[in-house]
Amino acid sequence: MIKSYLQAQKSFFVWGLLLLIGVSHSNQVSIANPRKVKFFGTHQAPPETPLISSEKNVLLVGIKPYLGKEIINDLKSPTLRLVSNGRNLILKDADGVIRKAKEINIGWRAKQLLNPKVFVRHKIGPFASFESAERLANDLKDKSIKSTIAHPFDWEVWVSGDTEIPASIKATYQKIKVSKIVFPYLDGNDGKIALKGPISLQAPDGLRWEQGIYLGPFSIQSDAYGSWTLVEHVPIERYLNGVVPYEIGASSPEAALAAQAILARTWAIANSHRFKVDGYNLCHDTQCQVYKDPSNVNLKIKTAIQKTSGKILTWNKKPINTVYHATNGGVMASVDEAWSINQVPYLQTRLDGPKQWTRSVDLPLSNEKYLKSFLFSKSEAFGSDHPLFRWERTLDASQISKQLNQAKKVGSSFDPNKIEVVSRGSSGRVTSLKINGKSGSEIFLKLDDIRRVLRKLPSTLFVVKEIKEGKWLFSGGGFGHGAGMSQSGAIELAKNGWTTKQILSHYYPKTKYGFLP
Repeated sequence: MIKSYLQAQKSFFVWGLLLLIGVSHSNQVSIANPRKVKFFGTHQAPPETPLISSEKNVLLVGIKPYLGKEIINDLKSPTLRLVSNGRNLILKDADGVIRKAKEINIGWRAKQLLNPKVFVRHKIGPFASFESAERLANDLKDKSIKSTIAHPFDWEVWVSGDTEIPASIKATYQKIKVSKIVFPYLDGNDGKIALKGPISLQAPDGLRWEQGIYLGPFSIQSDAYGSWTLVEHVPIERYLNGVVPYEIGASSPEAALAAQAILARTWAIANSHRFKVDGYNLCHDTQCQVYKDPSNVNLKIKTAIQKTSGKILTWNKKPINTVYHATNGGVMASVDEAWSINQVPYLQTRLDGPKQWTRSVDLPLSNEKYLKSFLFSKSEAFGSDHPLFRWERTLDASQISKQLNQAKKVGSSFDPNKIEVVSRGSSGRVTSLKINGKSGSEIFLKLDDIRRVLRKLPSTLFVVKEIKEGKWLFSGGGFGHGAGMSQSGAIELAKNGWTTKQILSHYYPKTKYGFLP
């Protein structure tokens, strides 16, 4: 479900509008004309994210983030092209400017601030996932330290610059000067008209976007980084039309589709705070759940969504963390094998197959001898027909060095000569991987950071051996983090006559299925 944005995006954004002028406690830079500079906390404040309405159950989904981000570097920023699927679009900004047309184009300009703003914070991260960032934020909260989770291009945790950070936490002190702002403008025959956000957009017959049709309504609003986001305000049941077919496949059996609908609904509610710092609830890509072209939903999926309408999984009367993935390779992961978060009773290590087969498999698979036997012997696990149920990948020293460098783990001169599994979870998944360099340096990758850096690896359920100098073979199983429902497993169970409730009980034992209390 989760992956980082492409490295190429980083070279453009470099914090978008934010000019980094001090990066450590011993390297603070004085600011000219201090009377004209004000300190404004940790970041630019976007519109507040509304809670999901208990009546309308509307989600705010960012379908195009970081608009206008290139302007600060004097680069041309792509125009936001909005095209109607029928009747005129209706755009209205905060100052009452109205435009009605079948196509509306919005450009971006930078404006110099007479009085620059300065934001001061401790930056912790980057983190490979929101889950790991949230774990740290919760740990800080337990110490009465307020923090903010942000996603400028990777997940980070921000703490006020005047707050003392525990010595055990590695943080970067940042003093960030904002001397320019980006603002949108209408680009048309009548010239360029400046717009003030937030901007509302109605699409009576839908908006044509990314080869799909979205009904909206929409807003165009600023985020915490000085750029802008196109946001759809979508009822949660309609939102599922754009999630279920792309997460599990439109041709899946009805019981599996219904299970996916329940998981996607539960996940959306439980994660509605994910992009709070940017003024909306969820994103549209694998940092959240894939959400695209809700108009492409078929009757089978609509029926699965309607039959489960409003129903979710709960634990202690709260929505659970309904993580899921493509295939677990025959063994479910405990959630703390995937992310740096606390264990939960319903996401524990268990074999995923018929009872007769599970009796023949020895746990825990943290024992490498047991794990090799598990990976290299015939399996009767559920979902074993998935193409990535078992896999092999080879990586050479140059590839590993490049990926470590792109992730800013090492310098360009790092030359790996040894890879060693330091620790495994009970499901056999690697929780710590050590990479040694010829110079004597060593790098540790842990949990979700392993796949974030070594992107060719489908999962962390693997064994590794050097097949010749500077080249390693990774042999593994599964695709994804391995916690929660295996989609390929759910499809097989549904084909075998299991009900939706039975599938959910199998992958999330002891949880309650029903309406939110």
